[in-house]
Amino acid sequence: MMKKRNAIIYLIVLLLVMVGLGYMAIFGVGADKSGSASSIDLGLDLAGGVSITYQAVGEEAPSKEDMDDTIYKLQMRVQNYSTEAQVYQEGTDRINIEIPGVSDANTILEELGKPGSLVFYDKDQKEVLTGSDVDTAAAGSQQDSMGNQEYVVQLTLTEEGTKKFAEATQAAVANHDIIYIVYDGAIVSSPSVQAAITDGNAVITGMSSYEEADTLASTIRIGGLKVELEELRSNVVGAQLGSSAIRTSLIAGAIGLLLVIIFMIAVYRIPGVAASLALILYTILDVILLDAFEITLTLPGIAGIILSIGMAVDANVIIFARVKEEIGSGRTVSDALKTGFKKALSAIIDGNITTLIAAIVLGIMGTGSIKGFAQTLALGIFLSMLTALFVTRFIIRIFYSLGAEDVKFYGIAKEKKPVDFLSKRFVFIGISLAVIVIGFVVMGVNSGSGKNALNYSLEFVGGTSTTVDFPEEYTLDRIDSEIVPYIEDITGDSNVQSTKVAGSNQVIFKTRTLNVTEREAFVTAMVDNFSVDESSITAESISSTISNEMRADAVIAIVVAAVCMLIYIWIRFSDVRFAASSVLALLHDVLVVLAFYAIARVSVGNTFIACMLTIVGYSINATIVIFDRIREKYRSMHDTNDKAELKDLVNEAVTQTLSRSIFTSLTTFIMVACLYVLGVSSIKEFALPLMVGILCGTYSSICLAGAMWYIFRTVFAKKAKKA
Repeated sequence: MMKKRNAIIYLIVLLLVMVGLGYMAIFGVGADKSGSASSIDLGLDLAGGVSITYQAVGEEAPSKEDMDDTIYKLQMRVQNYSTEAQVYQEGTDRINIEIPGVSDANTILEELGKPGSLVFYDKDQKEVLTGSDVDTAAAGSQQDSMGNQEYVVQLTLTEEGTKKFAEATQAAVANHDIIYIVYDGAIVSSPSVQAAITDGNAVITGMSSYEEADTLASTIRIGGLKVELEELRSNVVGAQLGSSAIRTSLIAGAIGLLLVIIFMIAVYRIPGVAASLALILYTILDVILLDAFEITLTLPGIAGIILSIGMAVDANVIIFARVKEEIGSGRTVSDALKTGFKKALSAIIDGNITTLIAAIVLGIMGTGSIKGFAQTLALGIFLSMLTALFVTRFIIRIFYSLGAEDVKFYGIAKEKKPVDFLSKRFVFIGISLAVIVIGFVVMGVNSGSGKNALNYSLEFVGGTSTTVDFPEEYTLDRIDSEIVPYIEDITGDSNVQSTKVAGSNQVIFKTRTLNVTEREAFVTAMVDNFSVDESSITAESISSTISNEMRADAVIAIVVAAVCMLIYIWIRFSDVRFAASSVLALLHDVLVVLAFYAIARVSVGNTFIACMLTIVGYSINATIVIFDRIREKYRSMHDTNDKAELKDLVNEAVTQTLSRSIFTSLTTFIMVACLYVLGVSSIKEFALPLMVGILCGTYSSICLAGAMWYIFRTVFAKKAKKA
């Protein structure tokens, strides 16, 4: 340990650093308040932004396929502004774009340009390609003939475009003729043809910077839309959640964090104090870095933060439980601290890296809210490992050096009699199967009765957008408390999104699809209760904000993330049965929570995917802690397939990690429960499934994961390898 004098200096420095960073997180630095919570980019649900409506050009309405393709490509384009930007169809020939965190519609319009007006010409002004012949365009880099790095734009053409470009470049290659790329009537690039391009993959060189290459790639992408669009209208819209909703959510988070700190100190004493200081530092750094990395924060992003806070607490609980065990085995406090951190290391690293792998894959392959979730989660995991493995350890060393050397400051783990979980394994499996089957039955009944299997929100199935011009201005809080309840009574659905149009008394209400009777009731309610002029109410059908392509992208990203996680588990534990058991435990959690969504008819919207991902990340972390203890114990045994010995091993491992499983679940549950108790309806619909998922993940880790490994270990005993 360190000298007392040095410990005092380090403690003072640490506290001063925390105060300084805390000041930065609250008030920021400079005129723009950099690093402060108020500077964090917020999504439409929290801060509002710009809403732009485009209309298709032409006498005939575009086909559904062309509109879907255009929406998907626009979604990819506007994600440069924010991962939480939304694009959806309005009526038959309009597309609406909503971009959070900005207030200047004209700037966005200038940067987006005029979609659908890109043409490639040869030197004789004969048309070579149109924008629709380009499949993808991306900025990149490569080495030139001199070995220097150069920035380029990489193009992939469609099948039709490949044929056209092959003919044009074959004719132009002899004289190194120029191909002109014309966007909105202006030449944006004029590369010369160096070789015939017959495989549909072209590279545009000559960029002076990556930014220039990225701008050209974006221009080509936006010009490659199948439908030509013109601006119809643009508005600055307010947040979808009122200030009171945001305020109560922040209060809920603060209360939850305070309760977690009290719990940690009460249970773990001096280590709990150290962990609490590290957790406060974690929260401060998270706020500062969210602003520094310009991560857009929305409800799904908050899910990622909650999960990472849970993992930060979890890492400390694993360490402290190990320290108590070592003290209980007769070690001195100093030795127990060293050994406890050392023995906890593998479980912490494996749990965090497994979840980090998922976050990285989802961040690269995901779109929209999935990308936002992944970004906040990845940042949180990095910070949680940093604070648990280094900051907490450093603070404990300071306290020890200041005189906290007595065992009473750390606690002693009493030897626990193993609980025979495995004897009830078939009961646990039966209960889980029953719940899952009931969920599928309910989904079948819902479908058979004319409802959707799940209560899909307008993000998934579209709905009705109704614009109401009120005779007076309403704040969003008043809209939520006075107007929305009427709409919820009419629709029978609490999933009502309300958005104010800045500079006017207009409010846009998005609901599930309303039939004629419901639209009439909507109008009557507005006229009778709020003196609205009936002629000022307009309604349009809108498509889902999560397109089929985005859903497919999400599924692919989640599957790839799961596969990568399981491969890591397989490699780290040297036994495919650990990975297979993890798969079943994760599948169980997803299906049980899905059953809850079906039975409780909780709205399935943007937060649904983030909720499921949070549960998967939370559950896999708890499972790995138990598997780490099983692996540790199995290494000390002879290579055995004796069922009795294996059964005792699993029961001991689950029992010894039981307090960790319960305490971690409790602290995370407290955080989410505070959001549920104090939050508005949309926050409650987000928090309720998370609470169910936390309980479910704890149950599967304790009651199912070890049992699955035991079953696989005994059934496939002949193929066994020592873990």
